[in-house]
Amino acid sequence: MKRLIRLVLRYVPRKYIQRIVQWCTPLMGLLYAGRGVECPICGRHYRKFMPYGYVHSRENALCPHCLALERHRLLWLYLQNETDFFEAPARLLHIAPEYCFIKRFERLPKLDYVTADLESPLAKVKMDIQQIPFPDNEFDIIFCNHILEHVEDDRLAMREMFRVMRPGGWGVMLSPVNMEREVTYEDPSITDPDERERCFGQKDHLRDYGRDYGKRLAEAGFEVEEIDYGDGVRPRADGERKSKDFYTVLVLGCMVCVQKSSIGFTNRSKFSKKF
Repeated sequence: MKRLIRLVLRYVPRKYIQRIVQWCTPLMGLLYAGRGVECPICGRHYRKFMPYGYVHSRENALCPHCLALERHRLLWLYLQNETDFFEAPARLLHIAPEYCFIKRFERLPKLDYVTADLESPLAKVKMDIQQIPFPDNEFDIIFCNHILEHVEDDRLAMREMFRVMRPGGWGVMLSPVNMEREVTYEDPSITDPDERERCFGQKDHLRDYGRDYGKRLAEAGFEVEEIDYGDGVRPRADGERKSKDFYTVLVLGCMVCVQKSSIGFTNRSKFSKKF
């Protein structure tokens, strides 16, 4: 299974995977039937999650039903436990929307939900993140996860997201970060896919973000908070969540959240409970 998934990810264009994968989930669910882990997004139980990875496969990564990865489950828990995202009225721009979120966000009655991407068949708006086709101060919330490492001019993309975010708005912008690097490594002269994989971790990555990722977002105008949210997600002693394995598959790393300041805006309670 590891080898099959890795081959599909490496050689089948993502837009085709996104079209067909939903038809494969019933079979995958049968193959992984069990009670070992629980996905907090779809609520399904399996003996374990599926492996996933372009270069090196990770065990216990992909939910067979909703196709959520570790970072998606972590984000869901953060939104559920630390914000009023599911109750408060807001206009959301979701860039490169993940399959596991789309239908669930569309059902939220108070959410004005806009999905956008350059290629994904799942998105309703065809959009280059470096030229966002919306006016200034249009969105209360922006989600942009694992996209900026693919973009030719990521700083321009960050400024564009800042431009369309309303004062007082907030967002979550996750990207893979190499914590061993102090400064992001990028070299536009590297165009060979195999060399990009060697230098940046994946054939379609254009940079390897370092610990300055949050600083780059701040330079675009955002107020940045790096939250080690995974550190606070632990099994509960009262047994409310029975599967300890559920927690072991979360990414225990930093979640980068951003905010756009406004005059007189002194706290974040308008959009969240704790953040």
